[in-house]
Amino acid sequence: MTQVFKFGGASIRGADAIRHLGRLLADFPERPLAVVISAMGQTTDALEALLDAARAGEASDYRNRLATLRRDHLDVVDALFGSEAAPVSRRVEALFDELDALHRTHANGERPLHYDQTVCFGELLSTTIVSAWLEASGIATRWQDARELVVTDACHQAANVDWAATTERLQRLRRDDGRLLVTQGFIASTPDGVTTTLGREGSDYSAAILAHCLDAERLTLCKDVPGLFNADPRRFDNAVQLDHLSYAEAIELAWHGAKVIHPKALAPLQRKAIPLTLRSFTQPRAPGTAIDADTRHDGEIPVLILREGQTLLELRPRDFAFMDEARQHHILGGLVEAGLHAGMIDAGAMRLSLCLDGHPDYLEPLVAAFRADYRVTRRDDLALLTVRHGDAALLEALSEGRECLAERGNADTAQRVFPGTRCRGRWRIPN
Repeated sequence: MTQVFKFGGASIRGADAIRHLGRLLADFPERPLAVVISAMGQTTDALEALLDAARAGEASDYRNRLATLRRDHLDVVDALFGSEAAPVSRRVEALFDELDALHRTHANGERPLHYDQTVCFGELLSTTIVSAWLEASGIATRWQDARELVVTDACHQAANVDWAATTERLQRLRRDDGRLLVTQGFIASTPDGVTTTLGREGSDYSAAILAHCLDAERLTLCKDVPGLFNADPRRFDNAVQLDHLSYAEAIELAWHGAKVIHPKALAPLQRKAIPLTLRSFTQPRAPGTAIDADTRHDGEIPVLILREGQTLLELRPRDFAFMDEARQHHILGGLVEAGLHAGMIDAGAMRLSLCLDGHPDYLEPLVAAFRADYRVTRRDDLALLTVRHGDAALLEALSEGRECLAERGNADTAQRVFPGTRCRGRWRIPN
């Protein structure tokens, strides 16, 4: 069976996890054609901090951060390979030397481009180590730079895939030579080889791209959770696992902020009816959550999505005019340019309300620009609760004791915005 597997950063966060990954692939009855791997643990965050230090000219901080990253990866190599570590260590050292040379040469370059050129090293490092370990464990592998496979435009940090060019490149690798293709998630390149990235947490999307272009029969995402739940089990005491969802329902949940699946990962699978399974990395034989074209189970259980750190903006035209289509186009276009997503949009005759993730770097310039044409009311530190397939009684029970600052709803989705201070701590889904 032509399958694609994807392993996230938690699945390879250390030597023991990488050993477990090797055993999982060796024991799986039908070995996948390709494996997509993220950066180890919190490496992407560390590389972002390294980039900030380089751009700020903080030489000491930069050197310390680079040394820590280098040591962390080499420690994993030593733990895996012991006395045989030297060949792999040399490849890892070469990647760090390349990263350091990049910053010494281009520290003052265009930020989005420089970001992509920096953070790609997380995945290059992790796959170099994992591929070598799989080879040492008896699994023949073919390491491949994803930047030579996935072709995109030059929209850095959120690149758009050239599906025809990417399919052509991946189909060249489709021949079955018995080796497992090991490649990176999240990273890609323009037709002329300039590094791009697919957006934060984009490895799921990379795996879906490979599955689509290779005509895979199934995609399996191996996570640190056993599947998709009807609420975040870290916040809701009685959350339950969802056994089955349709593509359409999963896309709705991802759009509203469910974190288990990248929002862009589902459309490529839906176009070719490729089933997706979410599985536990530690319990790969457990049922997991199946996602496919079957809609029969959608809505059987209410789903709750809680997003914190939100900002509510209410915009009203300064000239007391209608909030017509032209003004809404202007406002929503500003969100696109700022790279912000509105989890809730509600319009009135002379008002448009937006509930946004509170990213100061993106939000502050946007709000300043809006104030030129609109009267802006702003509330920060809020929580957005989205309820899919719930009834009025459930929504009221969840809202009890909390001030509702804004709300909207339709036949299958209700949303309310609350002060964040009243939403912290554990929740319970009312019976």
